[in-house]
Amino acid sequence: MNKIIIAIPRGRIIEECKNILNKTSFAPDPLLFDESSRKLTFSSSKREVQYIKVRSFDVCTFVAFGAAQIGIAGEDVIKEFNYSEVYAPLNLKIGKCRLSVAASNKLLKKEKFDMWSNIRVATKYPNISRDFFANKGVQVEAIKLNGSMELAPSLKMCRRIVDLVSSGKTLKENGLKEVEEIMKVESKLIINRSAFKTKSKIINKIIEEIKEAII
Repeated sequence: MNKIIIAIPRGRIIEECKNILNKTSFAPDPLLFDESSRKLTFSSSKREVQYIKVRSFDVCTFVAFGAAQIGIAGEDVIKEFNYSEVYAPLNLKIGKCRLSVAASNKLLKKEKFDMWSNIRVATKYPNISRDFFANKGVQVEAIKLNGSMELAPSLKMCRRIVDLVSSGKTLKENGLKEVEEIMKVESKLIINRSAFKTKSKIINKIIEEIKEAII
């Protein structure tokens, strides 16, 4: 049997994933969308398709190393890891936000963004951050944090962060201001290249059904 495992991210886009996947012939067990459930593996309406639920930042890694053949991941995560074994054939048009540089209001009163030359940032995205600032001729030390980036400036770890921004409310409440957008972010369907070579028929069917289910 050509079993396919699809990795779904926990968290903010789970409802948007639900709206798409429930329209397919391989709709998952409803428990997949229950954020109070500690279960990690789920069946679907089709015997040959199963789901796993993982942290959003880990989806690409599960797919790249073949633990899952398909996944849903944000462009930010795809670019940060840049796995050669992963490709993204379909934009799902969900999870829209942006990855931006933000700085403390106190800092911005003293100096402009284009004055920066050697800086430190707190971020989940050290690779994207270094590349972005290197293209501007700015040397950056990236402090890797997995969450609560907004705390770093107030606790004097750094004065700037790189993080996802949606409404900007969290930044404002923590004395920060968005100063430049690095990239727009949406979620994409990602595929393991090796799996596609051996299971192209069933994977292509899954891609087509998901494409038809996108609003």
